[in-house]
Amino acid sequence: MNDLRVLVLIPARYASTRFPGKPLALISKKSMIQRVYENCSLIKDQLKNSVVSVVTDNDQIEEHVNSFGGRVVRVDDDVPSGSERIALALRRHFSHQKWDLVINVQGDEPLIESDLLCRLSKYHANSDFDIATVVKPHFNNRADFQDKNKVKAIYSPIKGQCLYFSRQSIPMDRDGDSNGQWFLHIGIYSYRPEVLEDFCNLESSYYEKREKLEQLRALENGYTIGAITTDMTLMGVDTPEDIEKLEGVLSDS
Repeated sequence: MNDLRVLVLIPARYASTRFPGKPLALISKKSMIQRVYENCSLIKDQLKNSVVSVVTDNDQIEEHVNSFGGRVVRVDDDVPSGSERIALALRRHFSHQKWDLVINVQGDEPLIESDLLCRLSKYHANSDFDIATVVKPHFNNRADFQDKNKVKAIYSPIKGQCLYFSRQSIPMDRDGDSNGQWFLHIGIYSYRPEVLEDFCNLESSYYEKREKLEQLRALENGYTIGAITTDMTLMGVDTPEDIEKLEGVLSDS
């Protein structure tokens, strides 16, 4: 299993409606993209045949990644999602090698650790799921539950499978007598290479357009999405205000 060939791609765009230049934002004097890249690169300590690369469409990000010795490739095409961007990167820059899995790590998850990527890789390789991802159980965290930037997963522990994703507060607790558990979706996807290619050839789907969540395209077209759970401290960055919160988490660790 340690011979798995895993390609970890980190899409990083400069343009962002809520937070332009987000990958270059400094978090305790180190850029967000550098933190993500360096944390992901530690996967090679456990999976020696893995490769990590940033995928960008921006000169500043490319120059910055090169400046700290990171690997970066360009995909300048105007594409609707990170998955389309990494599919093009796979086809243009990495198709000369055979990969067991391609992992899409969102460039705004600076607390991600390589152990999580290793566990996800091994889980996916040993499963029948087309795609695998990560969810985090929460209990009675009302602010996050109501935050539309926090994507919720309807996750079945019975099969380890995700049934739906939404920005809305789901599942609803009609009787109000449960423990309030819900699952936060973490923006990491593991694809089998042929599934990634096929997925990106599909038209955008109805629920994908409604929720602005690309994983719904996969579900609507019959792909299965498995998931591992984690209790790791993770914090996606959606707005400039999140930087201060993140620095507070880092200072406490």
